Amino acid sequence: KRYCQTLELVDDEQLIQQYLEAHRHVWPEVIEGQRQVGILSMEIYRHGRKLFMICDTVDSFDWDRDMARLATLPRQAEWEAYVAQFQGCDANASSAEKWQLMERIF
Repeated sequence: KRYCQTLELVDDEQLIQQYLEAHRHVWPEVIEGQRQVGILSMEIYRHGRKLFMICDTVDSFDWDRDMARLATLPRQAEWEAYVAQFQGCDANASSAEKWQLMERIF
């Protein structure tokens, strides 16, 4: 399955650069957690402040169930709280509260 999401970063170029740097060095536990719940690959693209994420998953992946499970795995909550400062979100916001799922139209 493929899921696409969007999010807008804070309007601060210095913070955006820090966000980009953080994603050049994603913590190994975060990547491992994604694999454990069935995310095969994740890519994030940027245009200005707008982000676009593509998640490819196993066929049995259920977005709500498996993202809730991911949130309980080691360092996931810490990572989400860390990147929230760049996303203009509450540090306790879940991924689903920050990223908006998009509908495929073509």
